[in-house]
Amino acid sequence: MTAAKPYLTGHYAPVADEITATELTVEGHLPPELTGRLIRNGHNPKPGITPTHWFKGSGMVHGIRLREGRAEWYRNRWVHTPALDGAPYMTDKGPDLTASTAGTHVIEHGGRLLALCEANLPFELTRDLETVGAHDFNGRLKTAMTAHPKVDPVTGELHFFASSPFPPFLTYYVADAKGEIVHSAEIPGATASLKHDFAITRRHVVFIEGNVTFDPAEHSGIPYGWSDQQPARIGVMPRGGEGDRQIRWFSIEPGNMLHASNAYEDGQGRIVLEGPTVDREGFRLSWNWWVGAPGRGTEPNARSYTRRWVIDLAAGTVDEQIIDDLAVEFPTLNEDYLGAENRYQYAVSFPDQEGFGGYGVVKYDRTTGARRIHQIGDARLPSEAVFVPATGATNEDDGYLLTVVSDLKQDASQLLVLDASGLDRIATVHLPRRVTAGIHGSWIPDSALDGSES
Repeated sequence: MTAAKPYLTGHYAPVADEITATELTVEGHLPPELTGRLIRNGHNPKPGITPTHWFKGSGMVHGIRLREGRAEWYRNRWVHTPALDGAPYMTDKGPDLTASTAGTHVIEHGGRLLALCEANLPFELTRDLETVGAHDFNGRLKTAMTAHPKVDPVTGELHFFASSPFPPFLTYYVADAKGEIVHSAEIPGATASLKHDFAITRRHVVFIEGNVTFDPAEHSGIPYGWSDQQPARIGVMPRGGEGDRQIRWFSIEPGNMLHASNAYEDGQGRIVLEGPTVDREGFRLSWNWWVGAPGRGTEPNARSYTRRWVIDLAAGTVDEQIIDDLAVEFPTLNEDYLGAENRYQYAVSFPDQEGFGGYGVVKYDRTTGARRIHQIGDARLPSEAVFVPATGATNEDDGYLLTVVSDLKQDASQLLVLDASGLDRIATVHLPRRVTAGIHGSWIPDSALDGSES
C-alpha cells in the first residue's frame, strides 16, 4: 500500500465539501472594530484527487465574517477555475493562464477580492466567496501574476510582477488605487530563477533570485529545482517609469527565500531586506515534503531561518547574516509600515527537521532583538498571523493578530484573536469544522468593499 502524501494528511488533510455556518460561538471579547472578513486560501484537492505536488492542489478559500463583536459566519468555497474541473495548464496553443489552482493567496484591491496563484491570472471572488472569473485588469495583464503583490500604504498603488521560466523572465507592473494598470516593464538581467516574492521600499523595488530555477527534468508538475549553477542575487530598481533601465544586480550567498518580511531604506540610504531563507539541505527537505518523496522534513518548511541583507548602493556591497535560529515562515507586519523601517515583525514557528520544537506565533522586536512566542499547544497548527491595526493606534504594535488554528486532537478549528503587543489571547471563535492548514490570507475591512451588507 502506498503511503499517503504528507500534504493530504494531518493538518493538511483536505475537506470534502463546501459549507456555511452562522452565529459562531465566541469566547472572550471580539473588539467591535474587527468588522470585516478574514479570508484565507490554501490547497484542497477534490475528494479522490491526489495532486503530484502540494502546490498543484485546487485552491479553497475559507472566510470568517466578524461584525461589531459578533462572528456572523464561516464559509468555505473552492475557487472555481477551469483547473478545478481538470483543464490542463499546457494546451496546443500554449499555457492557459485561466487554468489555475488559485490556491496561494487572496487579497483585496480596488474593491475586488482576488484569489492568486503565481503561474496564472488572478480570479475574482464575490464578498461571499463565490467565483466571478479570471481578472486580467481590462486586458492589460497578459502574463501570470505573482501571489505576493504589495500595496504601497502611502499611494494605494498595487505593485506586482510576473515570473516566467522563459523570456521575458520578469515583468513588473503597477496598478493605481482603483485597480487600473498604469505601468509595466520587462526587467533586464533577470533569469529563470523562481521569484515567488519581492519587496518594495519608499524609493525602490527589490527582486530576489535564489538557487531554485527552472528544471525541465522535474516531473512533479512544478518544474523547478535547486541548482548550484544558478547564482543567487538581489535586484534593486528605482521606482518610477524609467526604473527598469537602472536596475542593479548584487550577488548574495546561496539560498532560497520564499517570503520577504519587509524592506526599507535606512538612515544611511542603504536598503535593508529580511526574510526566512533555506539552504540547499533545507530546500531538499521541504521539496521532498511538497512532492511526498522520501527523505523529507516533518514539515513543509525546514531549516528556514530569518536572514538580513544590507545593500549599500554607493559602495556596491551586500552584508548578510542569519539573525535568528528559530525555524519560521509566513512573516507578517503592520502593513502601514510596508516599505518603511518597522520595529515589529511576526511569523509562525515550526518544529525543526527532526520534529523537535512546537508551533507558535512569534513576535520580533527589531530594536531590542527580543523574541516572544505564543505557544499554540500540542497537535495545534496556527495559520499565518494577519495584523489588523487597532482604532486610534499610536504605536506600531497597537492591534490584533488573527490566526486560524487546526486542532487535530479535537478535529476542530478556532480563530484566535491575539493582542499584537503582548501576544495575549483576546478572543476565540469556534469554527464549525477543522480548517485545512493553508497558505496566505488577508483581513478585508468592510470599508474596502464599499459598505458590505452581508
